[in-house]
Amino acid sequence: MVRSLPAPENLGVDMIGVPKDADVELDIRLESVMEGVLVTGTGRAPLSGECARCLEPLTSEIEAGFQELFFYSAEDAAEDDQILDGDLLDLEPTFRDAVVLALPLSPVCQDDCPGLCTECGIRLADAGPDHRHDKVDARWARLQGLISEHDNDQEG
Repeated sequence: MVRSLPAPENLGVDMIGVPKDADVELDIRLESVMEGVLVTGTGRAPLSGECARCLEPLTSEIEAGFQELFFYSAEDAAEDDQILDGDLLDLEPTFRDAVVLALPLSPVCQDDCPGLCTECGIRLADAGPDHRHDKVDARWARLQGLISEHDNDQEG
């Protein structure tokens, strides 16, 4: 059975997640077993977030598989197990867990994203290969001024 449903809110982590009300496609198989109903499925949803290296917006898709046994009665179930509510199955917690666990911890816009310059904060992909900052050791900084004065004395 295939269903398309709106995504619940707060389905994600800090850097990336499924936008609220985005179309989530669920492909679900229900099987009757001795203890209850075994639900096996796959969920597909769009992702929106920002690159962990350069902070640029990014979009992607995720596919997460899940499986959950819904018990017929509380006597058969352990404390954290799902129990059927009449004929209803609440798949949101199961789907939420599957998606959040499948999300990348550090999403990137591209595998070789160079990130941001640690000195000026510019996106290195936009800066070009010749982007650099001359660093002068603080212990030698006073000598830098002497070199400039010496060059001026030589010219005059």
